[in-house]
Parts: sequence; C-alpha cells; structure tokens
Amino acid sequence: MNLYETFESANRALRANKVRSALTMLGVIIGVAAVILLISIGRGIQNFITDRFEALGSNLLFVTPGNRGFGRDPAEAFANNQLEEKHVKLIERYASEYIAELTPFVNLGKNAKYKTNTFQASIQAMNADGFEILNFTIDKGRSFDKNDVRTESKLVILGSEVLDALFGSTNPVDKDIKIDDTTFKVIGTFEKKGQGFDNAIVMPYTTAMSVFNVKNISNISMKVKNPKQIDIAMVQIQKSLLRDLKPDEFTILSQEDVLSSIQSILGMLTTGLGAIAGISLLVGGIGIMNIMLVSVTERTREIGLRKAVGATPSEIGVQFLIESTLLSVGGGIIGIVIGWGGSLIARNYIRTEVPWWAVALAFSFSAVVGIIFGTYPAAQASRKDPIEALRYE
Repeated sequence: MNLYETFESANRALRANKVRSALTMLGVIIGVAAVILLISIGRGIQNFITDRFEALGSNLLFVTPGNRGFGRDPAEAFANNQLEEKHVKLIERYASEYIAELTPFVNLGKNAKYKTNTFQASIQAMNADGFEILNFTIDKGRSFDKNDVRTESKLVILGSEVLDALFGSTNPVDKDIKIDDTTFKVIGTFEKKGQGFDNAIVMPYTTAMSVFNVKNISNISMKVKNPKQIDIAMVQIQKSLLRDLKPDEFTILSQEDVLSSIQSILGMLTTGLGAIAGISLLVGGIGIMNIMLVSVTERTREIGLRKAVGATPSEIGVQFLIESTLLSVGGGIIGIVIGWGGSLIARNYIRTEVPWWAVALAFSFSAVVGIIFGTYPAAQASRKDPIEALRYE
C-alpha cells in the first residue's frame, strides 16, 4: 500500500465517525482560536496606545517622582514623591529656552455627583498649558485660564463619559457638581478623546491641591519647542531639578521612552496570554491521543485482518499517525479561521491585527501536537500480533 492509499484509508476512517472526529478536533480548534485572538487583541492594545501617543506629538517630556521610569514599582516612587510646585518654577527659570508649554499634573480618583447621579472619575488637575500639551478640544463652554489657576477657582471640565453618567443629554455648562463635599461649577466639556481621557474631570491644579489637601504633584509634563533638541532639553531640565532634588528623587522620560516601556510590557503580556491559551492545545492533543487509543482498540480485528493480507507494521502505524495529524491540522485550520474572524469583529472596537508569525506558530503547533500525541497510539496499533488481533472480540 502506497502513501496515497494509506492517506485515503485514514480519511475514510475519520469520515466513518464524523461526530467523534469533530468533537476530538474541538480542543485544538479552541486552543488555536484562543491563541490567534489573544495575540490579535494584544497587538490591538499596543496599536491603541501607540496611536494615542502619536496624537500627542513627538516632543513631549515627563518628569516623574523617584528613580523608576516604568520598570520599577510606581507605588514605591510615589510614596517618596518629592515633586512640588517649586520644581516647576525651577524648570521655567533655567530651561525655558527649550520649553514651549509646561504643566504640573495632580492625578486623583474621586466620586463626582450631580443630583442622584454619581461617577467614579479620574481627576486630572493641571494649568492652562495642559490643554495644548494633551491636545484637549473643548466641545461646549470654555477652558480655564491662568487667572483661574492663580485664584484657585472651583471650575471643572468634564470628559464625555462623565458627562453621560452625570447629565445624560442635558447641557452641564454653568451647573454645579459635587466632588467629595466641595461644589464645583462646570464650565465646559471635552470632545471624545479615548480611553484614559473620557472618564476625566479636569480642574486647575492649584484648586485640587488646595481643596483635596495635596502637597506633592504627580508629574510634570512639557512640550519641547524643537523636537530635535529633546536630548539637550532633558539635560537642561535635569540640571534645573538637581538644584533642589537628588538624582534618585526624579526621572525624566521622553515620549519615546514611555512608549517603548509600555510596548515592552504589553509585548510580554501578549506572549504570556498566547502561551496560556496554548495550554488548551495540549489538552486538545491529549484528547486526540485518548480517542486514537480507543480507535485502536475498536479496530483490533481490522488491524489483524490487514496484517494477515500483507500490511506491514509501518503501514498500520502510518495510517493511525495520519489520522491523528489530520484531526489536529484540521482543527488548527478551523481555529485559525475562527480566530481571524474574531479579530475582524474586535476591529470594530480596537485596531487589532493578526501577525503572520502567530498564524504560522498556531498551525505548526497544532500539527506537532497531532504527531506527538498520535505517535503512541500508532505504535500500539503497529505492534499488535495479527493472530491475537483476529481472535479479538
């Protein structure tokens, strides 16, 4: 019997038990689809963050508390936060020739309330330059100005999610909301900007520090006048801050540094999620081996008959190996199609993509699973004694 005939015989055996074959493939289908979909969503999250950073421009710098960057424990850095308003003034005094806009940020999580509606919002407190730095666009009303910052005015601007939760379709401008026990006047709303911004309430940073008794600022953000002078600006800012801070009390990060660190973390997370999903492929492989062992037992007389008419042990073994490989490869192809389809559906919400290596990896792994977990049943079939097999009831 040649290889083609062996293949056809294996194919007929699988078609004779369609339901069992389909259920056996299910573990591989789920595993491959999960790997493809999770990697696709992981890449989508990376694309989302990249798009958000690119929308802000390429000339941003950030001063964060502690010598941490994005690779160390942020809780440790903020517990020893030494950044204060005076450090903003140091940068303005000694590095102003390189800086176009600069703002301190105070970030808090607070409950906002309007009548009976409440919303857990992210407070983003800044000065008037923050609108330019973050590319905020006012939808209704106005933004606050330098005088509002100087006088610690209790004014707020709402992100779209906060607006929907508190006011629905009602115009919120000139209405009052409560944050904790303090009343603030709504002077405007932002256009929808995306995750991390739409759930924000923006107010003057001086107001936030006064009302909520905040002593330290969360970070300092700024735009450099000339993107080609990013490195020079970083050195000058460092010199300015070293007049009052120790080297391990602050970190200066460029936008590229932040993005690279986040992308690295998300890349590892995506790989981890794909690996976890790959475990279901192993479970699917065990299912294939189990069914093939059952099949070998059920077809003992067939194996004995084929050996009696001249089939060699290797031909018997190859047939069962082809059956297990067909199950795993077939499941892999169906899983790839389902995973790709899921990625296309998710693209309505996030810019997902399926890298070619994910498809190749998932398909190759499914084929290897079929070969590995089909080898033992194939060996069992090839070793059966024809006389004993013919006597099997």
